[in-house]
Amino acid sequence: MDFADKLDRAWSVSAGMLCVGLDPVIERMPADCARDPRPVLAFNRMIIDAVGDLVCAFKPQFAHHAAVGAEADLAESIAYARAKAPHAVIILDAKRGDIGTTAQMYAREAFERYDADAVTVNPYMGDDTVYPFLTRPDRGALILCRTSNPDARRVQGIEVDGEPLFVAIARRAETVWNAKRNCMLVVGATDMTDLSRVRAAAPNLALLNPGVGAQGGSAVDARTHGARADGRGLVVSASRSVIEAGGPDQIREAARQLREELRLGAPVARAPA
Repeated sequence: MDFADKLDRAWSVSAGMLCVGLDPVIERMPADCARDPRPVLAFNRMIIDAVGDLVCAFKPQFAHHAAVGAEADLAESIAYARAKAPHAVIILDAKRGDIGTTAQMYAREAFERYDADAVTVNPYMGDDTVYPFLTRPDRGALILCRTSNPDARRVQGIEVDGEPLFVAIARRAETVWNAKRNCMLVVGATDMTDLSRVRAAAPNLALLNPGVGAQGGSAVDARTHGARADGRGLVVSASRSVIEAGGPDQIREAARQLREELRLGAPVARAPA
């Protein structure tokens, strides 16, 4: 199944556009998970069990696993998510960005070692960085475009031929990198003016929107300003506001409320860029 078809299936089966991040921090886990011999795996499984039917995607964060030597738990968590929520797209949030055989190895790591459907990619080194992650139609690359961190505009907003760099990145992704329909953009849900500008430059691409919840972004605003003309096209990611909500019942309720705000329905009228 092509990557674009995987996304469409994920939206349809979950009836929404919610993504939940798997960002385990042992010090902030519920006590029963933290006491487990494999706390990272136990925590991830708890999250997947609680929200698997509500999400269109899971986004495991690579550093949160690698920093504590839990790469095996990452691989097992992805396999567990596939078994429990086979419709969900798995996005490895690793922010890779290199060239040549190194980029090829990073793509192999994401798609073969971890069996992710997609991986986040930093395009700073140009086409040579991006293309190794786009060779397989069934796997995708999520290009960092306009990220949600407060200082992002210092670089991403630099003027290039009369427009911000992030708009130029969005346009190149739309017109060049998406030949196999497996390119997405990472655009924070924290600045609606910039989100609207990205959507205007890339009307057909799917967007990953981090920043909902703990970073202050609004799921409703992201949908209003970022959805495609068909009412789809978003993967809105929440991490701390869901996975640190409490026990399984509280986690599920936090995800359910967000999913309702992102439920598929009629096309959304977008604000002009």
